[in-house]
Amino acid sequence: MPPKLLIVEDESKIARFLELELTHEGYEVDKVEDGRAAVEAALSADYDLILLDVMLPQLNGMEVLRRVRREKDVPVIVLTARDAVMDKVAGLDAGADDYITKPFAIEELLARVRVALKRREAAASAPEAPEKPAPSGQVLSARGITLDVEGREVNYDGTPIELTQREFEVLKTLLENLNIVMSRERLAELACGYDFVGETNIIDVYIRHLRAKIDDRFNCKLITTVRGVGYVIRED
Repeated sequence: MPPKLLIVEDESKIARFLELELTHEGYEVDKVEDGRAAVEAALSADYDLILLDVMLPQLNGMEVLRRVRREKDVPVIVLTARDAVMDKVAGLDAGADDYITKPFAIEELLARVRVALKRREAAASAPEAPEKPAPSGQVLSARGITLDVEGREVNYDGTPIELTQREFEVLKTLLENLNIVMSRERLAELACGYDFVGETNIIDVYIRHLRAKIDDRFNCKLITTVRGVGYVIRED
């Protein structure tokens, strides 16, 4: 059976255009026009991928994404006319797998759909790893910070720090590469699992978040900027 996609888009012309293009590519397509209908459709049927607009009536796209993510891990590509980096970061933190900014070339959207579906297929076909005890050495630390990889917990001198998933991954990547200057591109690849070519300023946003939650809060200097290169955490 062909992959089944859900289009969530309140602009009828765009929705119809996407429906025609995706159907032409061999996908089975449903579409809805508001956030409440999107949640109902996504939770009542099994879709292989959702194309989700951000600006929707009833419920906005971010709330739709949060509600769907509570119950399903279906890939979601966010479609947004809002080009601000913070909007993209909000979408990724809410659980989006990818995003694309309007106006976009249909060829780029189709390529992103193919990549997301291949990832889903690869994950579904991967053999389950046998259960085994948690490996040792899964606590990373430097300059007062302790990061428990298995427990997904971060502390500064015993005080818990709440981080989003991607903030945690960026911090973990820097701690795993202690004293090594990491470029924005490499941080995006390792921490976000995605090729953010031309979008590495997203990493700058996560670094600012980490500094606000750690450096500013505890009056320390954890993450160092290496001008023109990237970021590093150095040992005490």
